[in-house]
Amino acid sequence: MSTPPRVLITNDDGIDSPGLWTLARGARDAGFDVVVAAPHTNASGVGASILAVSDRHRTPVHPRALPGLDGIPAFAVEGHPAFIVHAAGRGWLDPLPDLVFSGINLGANVGHAVIHSGTVGAVLTGALHGWSGLAVSLDSGLSEPEVPHWETVLTVLPEVLGMLTSMPAATLLSLNVPDRPADELGPLREATLSSFGAVQVRVDHTPGVDDGPGSLLTTISQPDGAYDPGSDIALLAQGHPTLTELSLVEARPGLLSQRSVTRSA
Repeated sequence: MSTPPRVLITNDDGIDSPGLWTLARGARDAGFDVVVAAPHTNASGVGASILAVSDRHRTPVHPRALPGLDGIPAFAVEGHPAFIVHAAGRGWLDPLPDLVFSGINLGANVGHAVIHSGTVGAVLTGALHGWSGLAVSLDSGLSEPEVPHWETVLTVLPEVLGMLTSMPAATLLSLNVPDRPADELGPLREATLSSFGAVQVRVDHTPGVDDGPGSLLTTISQPDGAYDPGSDIALLAQGHPTLTELSLVEARPGLLSQRSVTRSA
């Protein structure tokens, strides 16, 4: 019998997020060998930061027992999700993971704003080690729901995991699922990244008093509904779970040759 794929599961909402526990349970039930390591506190919006609490190069790691996940090793790490993934590939975990799953994030990770997401930053970091990754998010809107539909994600997960494991190593997928009952979901759709994120942000400067420090006031609002057709935001608004393949940052060749052509013209 072949050894089941080993998956490292993390998130940016922290070790105590029910979304994390749900994703770990879904991976376990799908036959993966699961290990959970997540920030000890909320680390949303940190992107691919590898910041960690450190004393003489030592970052605290706290073993945890997670609800409904008996027998699955779990750790609360005093560091950001990308740090956790990077540490796993630099000697911490043995055996090494084959894949990285991140989530389930409370709130969609959509548009080009995914660059700021700690959920997405974790799987991007995993790809640097050659591991495929899946970032999973629940489109719950600006107001945190009293009872998020975590279980709805599990109805979509098996199909997506089947796709991911059949694709080349270092494949990165982002799955967003509407926060609604499973019987109200539309079919899974491939989506482009919207030109903006799930929210619109405005920042205003307030001057200080008597030469004291000023402040930056951040106001968050939902988009006005003018969605890019076929984008993740548009399809989620229509009730579809969305799947998008992401890519690592890569150099674009030809910069100096383009300059030479321009000069000769």
